[in-house]
Amino acid sequence: MEDFDTQQKEAPISVGDWVVTILVASLPLIGIIMLFIWGFGSGTPKSKANYAKAALIWLGIVMILSFLFFAMFGTALFLGAGAENGF
Repeated sequence: MEDFDTQQKEAPISVGDWVVTILVASLPLIGIIMLFIWGFGSGTPKSKANYAKAALIWLGIVMILSFLFFAMFGTALFLGAGAENGF
């Protein structure tokens, strides 16, 4: 039975499965949950698990950069608007 599970995890994923994977991953909130399930679940093929982990890493990087961008420029905008109003 172990051989079958190992072979199934190593089997290539079809194009149709990748289309569904990318579609589900693009859904708000559900996609993030599914990325965690695919990335850290035990029954997921290795290639899909690696894709999910990489997508989560990129999601984290984008979220951090977005926060920094909006924090810097939001503060600058807020301080600039305050200067115009005499604050």
